[in-house]
Amino acid sequence: MSKKVEIAIQITIVFSLICFTIETIPGLDSEIYKLLVNLEIIFVAIFTLEYLARIYISKQKVKFIFSFFGLIDLIAILPFYLSLGFDLKALRAVRFIRAFRLLKLTRYNKAVDLLGDALKRSKEELFVFTFLASSLLYLTSVGIYYFEKDLQPEEFGSVPQALWWSVVTLTSVGYGDVTPNSTGGKVFTSIILFLGIGLVSVPSAILVSAFSKASKK
Repeated sequence: MSKKVEIAIQITIVFSLICFTIETIPGLDSEIYKLLVNLEIIFVAIFTLEYLARIYISKQKVKFIFSFFGLIDLIAILPFYLSLGFDLKALRAVRFIRAFRLLKLTRYNKAVDLLGDALKRSKEELFVFTFLASSLLYLTSVGIYYFEKDLQPEEFGSVPQALWWSVVTLTSVGYGDVTPNSTGGKVFTSIILFLGIGLVSVPSAILVSAFSKASKK
């Protein structure tokens, strides 16, 4: 019975996300929009019953309410209740949080437990990597600033402005909206691009190794 309930909740989550996606289409027919609103009420009613039931059966109710999944369950229904009786655009904008219902699916996926175990096992390595990546991000911002600040003051007029370039370059995204013009800047960028390739692969290797160990355990 519990397995059937889990499957039903998962299907409801998926359908609620599909309806939310359709609702964002501009020029939607009024009848379709009305149907989506009615479906949202049904979805919220189901999620509310689930949330209250989980609190009721929980031995440590306060702990569950402030737990990760407890907060996700609350976020899934909170925007709907906040929007009742109000006609404020700022409050309506909060409804985008409904997309976070996707995180409710992680409760029913055992692979997520393995991932959590993997993250715990590799937290020290990931912390070191995060520190090194942040340091490299800052240093590259400073470097390109000094190379390009005179030629392109609008794009590289300060270190914070150069930070965007560092992010897209180190992650090898390279949108192309900001590119260096000086010879030194181009050489510097070439070096950063090679560093970026290694930067992306390091956390992947750490997580894959930790995930493999967690799976074996």
